[in-house]
Amino acid sequence: MNEVSIIGLDLAKNVFQAHGAGVDGTVVFRRKLSRAQLLKFMSEQPPCVVAMEACASAHYWGRAISDLGHDLRLIPPTYVKSFVKRQKNGMADAEAIAEAASRPAIRFVAVKSEEQQAAAMAYRPAISLSASARRRSTPFGHIWPSKASSRPLVLLMSAASPQSLAGRTALCLLQCGTWRDNF
Repeated sequence: MNEVSIIGLDLAKNVFQAHGAGVDGTVVFRRKLSRAQLLKFMSEQPPCVVAMEACASAHYWGRAISDLGHDLRLIPPTYVKSFVKRQKNGMADAEAIAEAASRPAIRFVAVKSEEQQAAAMAYRPAISLSASARRRSTPFGHIWPSKASSRPLVLLMSAASPQSLAGRTALCLLQCGTWRDNF
């Protein structure tokens, strides 16, 4: 059996698709993973190249996977699109990501630190409180249900220390003015 040299990950809210390829491009595995399973699965893999499409949550997962000893590569979605061979779904995207990452001419995106992501939040236009909190917590690996009430989230954020993720997000929301007229 071939040893995996590159893993393409398609990120989603709850279920991720992983495509492992050998040095010669042969398929080593195709796996469907939940959020809880992803880091455990990645820790069991030998150090290799792990590629993902660059999106808000990719930076969070990139930091976590890099800490496990893998070489992380974030690819802009427009570069991945041309490598999708069949209908768009998670597994086809994961395969396309692995294929794109193996090409020498592809340019990669640097992984942002938590501080860089928090600073970038101040420049995003704000919408409703719950949508804004949901959108601003995704880059840090927190997924909120789309129909969830914002009131428990506000209470959680207001009780957090300013140094915590929730505290920094709450501070950012306050500075953007999205908390006005909500209570």
